[in-house]
Amino acid sequence: MPDRKNSLSTAAPSDSSDIDSFLRKVAVTPPPLKGKGKGRLLFAMDATASRERSWDSACQIQGEMFEQTAALGGLLVQLAYYRGFSEFRATKWLSSSRRLVRHMSAVHCLGGHTQMGKVLKHAIRECKAEKLGALVFVGDAMEENVDDLCALAGELGLLKVPAFIFHEGGEPEAALAFRQIARLSGGAYLQFDSTSAAQLKGLLSAVAVYAAGGRRALADYGKRQGGAALQISHQIK
Repeated sequence: MPDRKNSLSTAAPSDSSDIDSFLRKVAVTPPPLKGKGKGRLLFAMDATASRERSWDSACQIQGEMFEQTAALGGLLVQLAYYRGFSEFRATKWLSSSRRLVRHMSAVHCLGGHTQMGKVLKHAIRECKAEKLGALVFVGDAMEENVDDLCALAGELGLLKVPAFIFHEGGEPEAALAFRQIARLSGGAYLQFDSTSAAQLKGLLSAVAVYAAGGRRALADYGKRQGGAALQISHQIK
């Protein structure tokens, strides 16, 4: 596995124009289907060795994101991750933040190559089985054939499953791949680092609230929370 520590430590987080662009993409994402039960959100993570330093904080952010949807009738979240030698796993669909955090806390990062193709194929299968509101992915690197990934991302776009990519660090080749995956799926790309955890939490929570309850729920959440959620809600007509 390539050494990615340097790129993680020197990359700059997204500036305000990148965040505004991301928020606009969230704002125009099709609302979840009504009358079909809880919204479903696939949350996928890179659990290779380079992510070990940020895994604990990601667990906490994910749990808090989930809790924001409880008052909306809840959100079903599935955790998927890859690590090690071709290991890819996905949990059952979960409606409890406590169970989700327990699953995440049991995962230990392990060196290996990226497996984004498996993430995208899994999202496609899940959507064909039952409507999937969105795919959220958090990772820092990409070592796969970009054209193959773009074909899968395009299929997600046809299925109306936007991929919201949160890129830790900003390694240039990974950024290129992640941006194209987000664009072709109808989603959005945003870069972050260890100093922007609060911002990441706000953005993830807004995406989760929107997946669970649609525009009205996000508008109410934005009024209560301000910040990124309020910015998104202002852009939704």
